Amino acid sequence: MLSVIAATALLAAGAGTAQAHQAVQVTSVGGRLQARADGDKPAPGPAATPALAAPSACAAPGEGKKVSCLTVAGAHGQAPAAQLAAPRAAASAAPIPSWCIDNAYKGVYGLRTEACQVTGLTYTTYTTTNGVTSTTGQVSMNVINYEYSDTGLINWAHQIEVAGYSGWGDALNGSVGGSAISSGSCTTNNSSFPTQGLSPLQSWRIGESLFDTTATAPGAVGNCTTTWQLTFSTPGYTPGEMTYPTANVRCDNATAGNPNTGCVVPWYPAPAYYSQAANPGLANHVVQAQASGLPGGTFAAPLTRTTSDAITNSNRTQACGDAPSITGLSCDEYPLASTYQGLSAGGTRRTFAGCNFNLPSQTGPTGVSVCMIAAGDNSSQGGIMSQFYRAQRVLDGDPFRVLVVA
Repeated sequence: MLSVIAATALLAAGAGTAQAHQAVQVTSVGGRLQARADGDKPAPGPAATPALAAPSACAAPGEGKKVSCLTVAGAHGQAPAAQLAAPRAAASAAPIPSWCIDNAYKGVYGLRTEACQVTGLTYTTYTTTNGVTSTTGQVSMNVINYEYSDTGLINWAHQIEVAGYSGWGDALNGSVGGSAISSGSCTTNNSSFPTQGLSPLQSWRIGESLFDTTATAPGAVGNCTTTWQLTFSTPGYTPGEMTYPTANVRCDNATAGNPNTGCVVPWYPAPAYYSQAANPGLANHVVQAQASGLPGGTFAAPLTRTTSDAITNSNRTQACGDAPSITGLSCDEYPLASTYQGLSAGGTRRTFAGCNFNLPSQTGPTGVSVCMIAAGDNSSQGGIMSQFYRAQRVLDGDPFRVLVVA
């Protein structure tokens, strides 16, 4: 079981970070960390994720030898959703989010502070007698690899779950156990996966681990790879080993305006929300700009933050430097000046009816849109983005989205 002290510290630190639209809330259940999403949509992770590796090769054993091997499987047509949602024996384990199960076998998916992957795994036992190699057993399994963090904490959890859904022979008499390790800017705080039998089927074997970042000095940014090492064994057979690495969490003490260290999944484009009711001019401009083809509204085409004052100032000057002087209005540019998608990256300006600019109303993914909107809306936008960057720990190069809500 994970550290109760860590869970208490997490709760204390997290108490001040709750806000509207925050991706994850962290609580304590049974004296351990719990993470829950608030309903934001998950996104697929980058293609360059750590590969699963099974060191034990499925080679024919020598005469009189007994060996086991593991093979990574893709989508298991036989694996029912009910099995993936089966009750977990470890009451202290964090419930697996439904979006993880919904995206089983599709690769890594995540939110700003959670990442999860479901894969298939087959454990097979063999023996060779009189020159004939025979399969003596096999278990087909699902493996859930889940980690979660918090934007206001120095630690995060990496949980792994294994359950067989079909099996027979000597393999079904086997067991699984494991340990977790880490590399990079982190240390292993706690790890527990006691050896457990693979039988009965349709039940979960769970490993839990907790890690602490070492990127706590002012200005520090650290990445960490955490790995579960699982060993599958059957008496009389050579064991099989499987590693499940993840490198989804980044921690920092470099977020402007936030004096605390926290950890996020940096590849997830968190959403900044603009309210149609509170800031109609701003919201309407963003809706029109995105509808014209400019990025920022989808996972496929997010915005990318820049913390460079030079780029931000250049973007703003090129977009709004010749804005008309109209009482009560100010120039709004989209994409935002604090992104790498501004005019410093190229492109031209566009506008829309009623925006008080004599420019074409064009389409396409490059360039910016400009519009004179209520000065109060523009001022609110600055506060919204500052709070968003701080709360979601959006650093230079991080993707994010801008979404308009009612």
